[in-house]
Amino acid sequence: MDLFENETGQLRNRLPRDGCVTYYGPIMPSSDANQYFDTLLTSIDWRNDEAVILGKRIVTKRKVAWYGDEAFDYTYSKTTKRALPWTSELLCLKAIVEKETGETFNSCLLNLYHDGSEGMAWHSDGEVYLKRNGAIGSLSFGAVRKFSFKHKKTKESVSMLIQHGGLLVMKDETQRFWLHRLPPTKIVTTPRVNLTFRTIDIKDNR
Repeated sequence: MDLFENETGQLRNRLPRDGCVTYYGPIMPSSDANQYFDTLLTSIDWRNDEAVILGKRIVTKRKVAWYGDEAFDYTYSKTTKRALPWTSELLCLKAIVEKETGETFNSCLLNLYHDGSEGMAWHSDGEVYLKRNGAIGSLSFGAVRKFSFKHKKTKESVSMLIQHGGLLVMKDETQRFWLHRLPPTKIVTTPRVNLTFRTIDIKDNR
């Protein structure tokens, strides 16, 4: 099943089974989204991402940053990052997402995609330090991009368009049963910044 959706205000579960994904659409005026987008591009400590694939260290064009309440360690793709202290803009955005969703978060992984040639392969956010079945609030600025889910067993798929200032929330058993990705595209030529607000289980991160 492929759903290409960009409507707002519908908080139904976008997954047919085994998890919960809701798309809120844009959660702020476009003028505010523009301002946050410009600020994030220049104020975040962006670094090229690294991953170890088949024993080889790969440096991606995509850039990342990791912020949190504490200096949390976060390991994925066999690389470890240590959280930086929140910026004022990130704290404001965290408060907006928490108010909108009713969830609470203590960290944020940010991704900067310079254009449509940069994306993310199929994966699940199942790192051991993440709160089990906890919510992940994904807030995006900049280019509109397609975001896709694929069930690990049935191979069912769901896709949607994520807008400038749009918020998507994944929770419950989504990470256990579904993969997700940001597919590359030749159509998009402008940047996108994505913030994924998460909850690190503090007792497991010490």
